[in-house]
Amino acid sequence: MMTSLFTLTLLLLAARALAQDTDDILQYVDPLIGASNGGNVFPGASLPYGMAKAVADTNSTSNQGGFTLDSAPVTGFSMVHDSGTGGSPSLGNFALFPHPSCPGGDINRCAFPKKTRANFGSFDNVSVSARPGTFGITLNTGIRADMTATQHTALFRFTFPENSTIGEAAQPLILQDLTDLSNSRQDNGTVSVEEKTGRITGSARFLPSFGQGNYVLYFCTDFSGAEILDNGIFADSRASASVKNMTISRSINGYPLPGGAFVRFKSGAKPILARTATSFISIKQACRHAESEIPDFDFERSSKAATEQWKAKMGGIRVSTKGVDKSLVTNFYSGIYRTYINPQNYTGENPLWSSSEPYFDSFYCIWDLFRSQLPFLTITDPTTVTQMIRSLIDTYRHVGWLPDCRMSLNKGYTQGGSNADVVLADAYIKGLKGGINWEDGYAAVVKDAEVEPFDWCCQGRGGLDSWHTLGYIPVQDFDWKGFGTLTRSISRTLEYAYNDFCIAEMAKASGRTTDQEKYTLSSGNWRNLYKEDQTSFWWNGTDTGFTGFFEPRYLNGTWGYQNPLNCSNHDDFSVCSLQNNGPETFESSIWEYGFYVPHDQATLISLYGGPNRFVDRLNYLHDQNITYIGNEPSFLTVFQYHYAGRPALSAKRAHYYIPEFFRTTPDGLPGNDDSGAMGSFVAFSMMGLFPNPGQNVYLITPPFFESVNVTNPLTGKTARIRNVNFDPSYKNIYIQNATLDGVKYTKNWIDHSFFTEGKELVLTLGDRESDWGTKVEDLPPSLGEYEGFGNSSSSSSGYGSWNNTVGGGGGAKRIRGWLRESEGVGIM
Repeated sequence: MMTSLFTLTLLLLAARALAQDTDDILQYVDPLIGASNGGNVFPGASLPYGMAKAVADTNSTSNQGGFTLDSAPVTGFSMVHDSGTGGSPSLGNFALFPHPSCPGGDINRCAFPKKTRANFGSFDNVSVSARPGTFGITLNTGIRADMTATQHTALFRFTFPENSTIGEAAQPLILQDLTDLSNSRQDNGTVSVEEKTGRITGSARFLPSFGQGNYVLYFCTDFSGAEILDNGIFADSRASASVKNMTISRSINGYPLPGGAFVRFKSGAKPILARTATSFISIKQACRHAESEIPDFDFERSSKAATEQWKAKMGGIRVSTKGVDKSLVTNFYSGIYRTYINPQNYTGENPLWSSSEPYFDSFYCIWDLFRSQLPFLTITDPTTVTQMIRSLIDTYRHVGWLPDCRMSLNKGYTQGGSNADVVLADAYIKGLKGGINWEDGYAAVVKDAEVEPFDWCCQGRGGLDSWHTLGYIPVQDFDWKGFGTLTRSISRTLEYAYNDFCIAEMAKASGRTTDQEKYTLSSGNWRNLYKEDQTSFWWNGTDTGFTGFFEPRYLNGTWGYQNPLNCSNHDDFSVCSLQNNGPETFESSIWEYGFYVPHDQATLISLYGGPNRFVDRLNYLHDQNITYIGNEPSFLTVFQYHYAGRPALSAKRAHYYIPEFFRTTPDGLPGNDDSGAMGSFVAFSMMGLFPNPGQNVYLITPPFFESVNVTNPLTGKTARIRNVNFDPSYKNIYIQNATLDGVKYTKNWIDHSFFTEGKELVLTLGDRESDWGTKVEDLPPSLGEYEGFGNSSSSSSGYGSWNNTVGGGGGAKRIRGWLRESEGVGIM
């Protein structure tokens, strides 16, 4: 009886603690992390994956997410945004701006153009408040602006000072501008205001921020809280209450002519609410969204509903905060929060084709998202990831290829490979179903590998003739079938190879043996750019001490040259993006891309001279700051020590980079957040399981917390990672031994069933590196065989018969395209 009572008490205490953890999660979310110093986050009001994203927009040079905390003034309050992106500022359409009064009651003395009204948009940083679902700021004019959001609708609450800054009784004016953050408005924009109700409606055509094409967006805005004095339209710096409709051109001076509408109110004694919704379909649909989602202008109810949605979405991961510095808990949960901002659910808002499938937009870009953000959501929100996969496949059906980047209904620029292949493979091997047509999904990835689109700048792959005949993408390729930027031959070759491996995985899992062998072979094409005698010197002539690097290669098989340190963290003179004269690697160096063989680390380790020399090279990459942790290619390198049998060094690196480069301040991100890529890197690193995306592999390191609990939304089962000898000062960061569901566990990796089946991983920690996870049989899967490890007689890889030959034995054939130095290519 005493034992039962004691057990019941423990259960009740655990349930109470669990409920407390769930209730308190949002206190650890700071949306303002990354709001300056190029983090480019969207810190405003949104639902998870919501289309409506309300925030104050500043005129900073780094306002891709709308708002910044870098002393730039506010120019408006808009209701659609992306988060953490590079490129040009994205969306920010149809901004509102409030004035407490117009001097002398003359509307033409109010500031209407964006550049002019910025003079009235200064604010103190301490006035800014942000929490999931709500954002607020006080301008130095005395106006307080609070905002919240539903799926398609934003609700702004403007509270005005009793007397305006010009000493007159407030007669507030709120304008709405036919603009966006990039000032990209194109042809004729339209706006109308209803005299009696003050409803403003309109539309305009804009450009995507990192892609081709254009889009038309519609809006519908209503007001509540004060009696209307008058309303009308404005063009440039002049306004009229006698004109209620306008069509305005872009003008010819390279900057769109300012224009829009305004509503002026008789009093600002009470808060004035502005409800505005957007639609890619029509004004009518925008108005329908507004009226159905926020029918009563109830700000508190809408804000509370948004908060509840965030609580529900984030409640599946709970950590023990005992002894842990609060800033680390904030870092963790804020990172998780940012993974739910993009992509955005535009279902019902796609005018491009008719379909019953979900439609998600703002895959911005998959080159960034496939590495950690989408794998993280596969754990925490598999239902939504399933919808995203269905959307990607439906895009293939109607557009012809899977996208690598997509925003504002348009094709974005492809940065490397066809990395939606990795996304689909990751979801497939981890068992996502939920209405996904995997036959079409497989057809889509195969088309990426086999059929070159005319515009491979923005979908699919380029240079496929060379890929299929030579086994690599040549520098200065001759490609007459499709067109894109003829650069990045090294990084594209490496990414295409991994893309093909992911197709092979899908083929294997679906019983397509011939395809499995075919794409396994071509996944080895990365070796064709490995130049075993290539050295690497610093610009001052100092030898790095390492030999053997990837280098560009011409059509005739001869070698080109790119300094392996170009585009590294030390390179201040190269431009390494999508320029026509760009280098052969994208946004990173040959040094860093030298580790991008995610499927065949065993062979790479052998090429680099064995595990010890591999570790030396990986240490040099990090210790000499060649890598840049603020860009996604660096993520996996933090944990690749696992493949060399040194998982302790992965743990050491993770504890260095967090919190050294990821802090809980507005300038706390080392680079732009890239739609939650940085946030998911932080979350995975701190929970102690990091994915090799596209594979059923999570690399184990000790969590930053005594315990981590992750509940799978589909199975309802809770996986748990628990640290024994946990030390919040982080001296004990090395795993000594482990158990999985009570059984000794020596592998330094784990698979997705850990989450779906709710297993328990217990890690016993110490302050020194141990032999846990160091034997060959404990290493993560690799296509090739591990060699040069002296601590085990086993050399089998986790992929079984998938190794560097096909057929086994001494008569096995060489993988197509793996050329020895002496072999010719057969083309000049």
